[in-house]
Amino acid sequence: MNSKLAPFANQSYLNLESYRKTGEAIRTPLWFAQDGDVLYFYTVAHSFKVKRLKNNPRCRIAPCDMRGNLKGDWVDATARPLESEEAKHADNLLNAKYGLMKRTLNFFGKLRGHQRASFAIVPD
Repeated sequence: MNSKLAPFANQSYLNLESYRKTGEAIRTPLWFAQDGDVLYFYTVAHSFKVKRLKNNPRCRIAPCDMRGNLKGDWVDATARPLESEEAKHADNLLNAKYGLMKRTLNFFGKLRGHQRASFAIVPD
């Protein structure tokens, strides 16, 4: 495992710092799952963080609590959108980690017609 990811072990949230076109940093706490040297997360496909990451995949991540309060240092990273099988793998990892809470959110998201976007984050 990448030593830069060691602080994320046994954590429930990561703080994702992505950047607007102006360079302004925006921070968002997210659920995540880890597989080796890759962290995975998902979000609503039409969210602004998806647009920011598509415009600029450079980001920073840090372990945090559910309110975004940092529990460790920032790590420079790169995010990339996932497709098909890799997105399913990420979803399975997140289901295993967050269990019934995630499945419940998935259910209500589908009722509302929300599309999801999944991402992989790799430290630099």
